[in-house]
Amino acid sequence: MQTVSAPTLVVLSVVICCVRTESISNGSTPNIIIMLMDDMGWGDLGVFGQPSKETPNLDAMAAQGMLFPNFYTANPLCSPSRAALLTGRLPVRNGFYTTNAHARNAYTPQEIVGGISRDEILLPRMLKKKGYVSKIVGKWHLGHRPKYLPLEHGFDEWFGAPNCHFGPYNNTIRPNIPVYNNSEMLGRYYEEFKINRKTGESNLTQIYLMEGLDFILRQATAQQPFFLYWAPDATHAPVYASKRFLGKSQRGRYGDAVIELDYSVGQILSQLQTLGIENETFVFFTSDNGAALMSGSNEGGSNGPFLCGKETTFDGGMREPAIAWWPGHIKAGTVSFQLASIMDLFTTSLALAGISPPDDRTLDGVDLTPVLFSRSLAPQSRPIFFYRGNELMAVRLGQYKAHFWTWTNSWEELKSGINFCPGQEVPGVTTHDQKEHTLQPIIFHLGRDPGEKFPLSMLTEEYEDALARISGVVQQHRKTLVPGSPQLNMCDMAVMNWAPAGCEKLGKCLKGPKSQPLKCDWPH
Repeated sequence: MQTVSAPTLVVLSVVICCVRTESISNGSTPNIIIMLMDDMGWGDLGVFGQPSKETPNLDAMAAQGMLFPNFYTANPLCSPSRAALLTGRLPVRNGFYTTNAHARNAYTPQEIVGGISRDEILLPRMLKKKGYVSKIVGKWHLGHRPKYLPLEHGFDEWFGAPNCHFGPYNNTIRPNIPVYNNSEMLGRYYEEFKINRKTGESNLTQIYLMEGLDFILRQATAQQPFFLYWAPDATHAPVYASKRFLGKSQRGRYGDAVIELDYSVGQILSQLQTLGIENETFVFFTSDNGAALMSGSNEGGSNGPFLCGKETTFDGGMREPAIAWWPGHIKAGTVSFQLASIMDLFTTSLALAGISPPDDRTLDGVDLTPVLFSRSLAPQSRPIFFYRGNELMAVRLGQYKAHFWTWTNSWEELKSGINFCPGQEVPGVTTHDQKEHTLQPIIFHLGRDPGEKFPLSMLTEEYEDALARISGVVQQHRKTLVPGSPQLNMCDMAVMNWAPAGCEKLGKCLKGPKSQPLKCDWPH
């Protein structure tokens, strides 16, 4: 397993001091850092009211930058939301969905055959037009077969894993997940890269932190504009933290992971300041989906006042913590109530870099720079679409959210102990049968009722007015929607991580089974 030694930290510190006097000046091409957490909830940050107040660095980041209380992901599950971030497009457009059953969430487990399509243009590929060097650190989750990996889609460097850190496996029925350095594996989770399931101890977040710091230092030294996509996964079950952080939180092991991630964010921002490039670096912090309430209090986070969690299209599943930070450009201590989306990071990053977005496809992300630079005082009207598979479940417009379908998960799953809304059942809303409300949607006013517990009466003028405005948006959206080819329909045990590139050098190649393609089973 990789570790970071004290001498290494000393050398980094010396080099940083030397670079300080030659801070880069990128002009219209600021460095861009997107920090994407995994299953971290809106209510996990002190600035959003978490009672334990264990995120001092993120709270300070918000005090120095702009907070977005109305920021949404594009899907209540990891892989589709990550695809949406990097393409600026809804999963139903970029292909990260399934048609195997109605309104099903799908992602990229080891046995998935598909991945991000070559037809999709990812953010790092666009940024190359202005000479950006791009690196992903952490979880990729857009397909693990060679043609789907990061370096095939515009990234110059990668340190991390193609899948989630589930395991350990015995490498006979299912292999452990590989950890890559660029195009070759360095080892596997639970083997060279240890995760102790009993204690929760793992050094992975520290490794990911040092990979990010090293990349920033190298690009600053080279006076090269860079894009760092920092995507640690410590808050995804099974959650983990390094030894010095275990037992520190009032919230249990999940809280320990949050404290370590908060520390890591602080280290990255501190390095930008030490290098003197904080005024030339745009940083955005958010999460891929809501907290996984079904994982329990020791392994899952908090979605604050919002209903349910990960896997659902209620706000607890898709409203995310979000902070923008850019000293000297974004006014400190500001709060924007603009409805915003993870897909906006694609379009906004291009705008910051002075790059025109691709004009041969529909983009769902909008340019947030008028909001970031306080050129737009009032929130701009734009819809937020809540999809599950290729079914439009809900739409938010302004303060109103209309549900056209409701479903948490099946009765069978609920009886087996899988509950996406523990302690939050709302009669007629958190349904365990798929309920269609297309003719008379369930509508909430999220300003008065952020928890989606008290639907508007269908007999009121307020309901009729909200329905009329939202119906027009939905009609236009459906009229122009051209779904992408679904990438998450087929599975095959033969395509799992049996023999990743580089396994020969390590003696880590495994023999897989014969190919037997079949439709993936997505239960919820």
